[in-house]
Amino acid sequence: MIIGENVSFKKDTGLLGAIKEALSYNSNTFMFYTGAPQNTNRSPIDLENTKLAHKMLEENNIDINNLVVHAPYIINLANPKNFDFNVSFLKQEIKRCEELGIKRLVLHPGSHVGLGTIEGINNIAAALNKVLDSNTNLYICLETMAGKGSEVGSSFEELKTIIDKVELKDKIKICMDTCHMNDAGYDLSNFDKVLEEFDNIIGINNLYVVHINDSKNLIGTHKDRHENIGYGTIGFDNLINIIYHKKLDGIPKILETPYVSFDKNSYPPYKFEIEEIEAKKLNENLIEDIINFYK
Repeated sequence: MIIGENVSFKKDTGLLGAIKEALSYNSNTFMFYTGAPQNTNRSPIDLENTKLAHKMLEENNIDINNLVVHAPYIINLANPKNFDFNVSFLKQEIKRCEELGIKRLVLHPGSHVGLGTIEGINNIAAALNKVLDSNTNLYICLETMAGKGSEVGSSFEELKTIIDKVELKDKIKICMDTCHMNDAGYDLSNFDKVLEEFDNIIGINNLYVVHINDSKNLIGTHKDRHENIGYGTIGFDNLINIIYHKKLDGIPKILETPYVSFDKNSYPPYKFEIEEIEAKKLNENLIEDIINFYK
């Protein structure tokens, strides 16, 4: 099982710090943003830090090919407004990933903001055709979305249409998000059927990342609110079935579950969630255990 979580990538500690945080949760992969997801502030990649980080990955038997970067939220390829900025900034993120040695970049397809799904899809494909070239040395993994507001990509059909319109489609893959899929209307209690549908429309060979999140919402509500593993409407057993599904072997699974708040601070749940996932047993005292650990 390849499982990890979203960790911090800080200016002073870079990839080395991200690895140390991931190791503290006993994970064997992780995901990070190369800078704040809400703005364009970016520090140069420290090549010496990165060299040391690659050595640390090898020492801890973590395959760098399983690491994931998430593109910043401010990139919206579905709306032609600021088209040049979105293309330029995504190219910059790709270059940063390549400098770090990361091969999987997760990207929200975008929101059409009233233009309509078809135009949104056309805009996304047009932007990706500007971004990608034969020298691009990673895969852009379009994320399945909840369908909140005017989000594009809440169905497999929409994602497939985007891929079909991209010239270098071999560089486009998919990231499944369990919370988003539930909220979009996919019944994850019958994951075999969902996976069969995905395989028929897109092809399971194009699935490169899975975000493992429970959901605060009922199926089909299009709200996108993550919940801790086993504490939401998807349920622990359904998520365990997805995590351990044989057809998903070798695919990195990434936790993006909520931090637990107390004493005016918030603390990561990942160490404890990975423990219950490995034990295949729901920790009914998860929140209490996290609070006691960080007191």
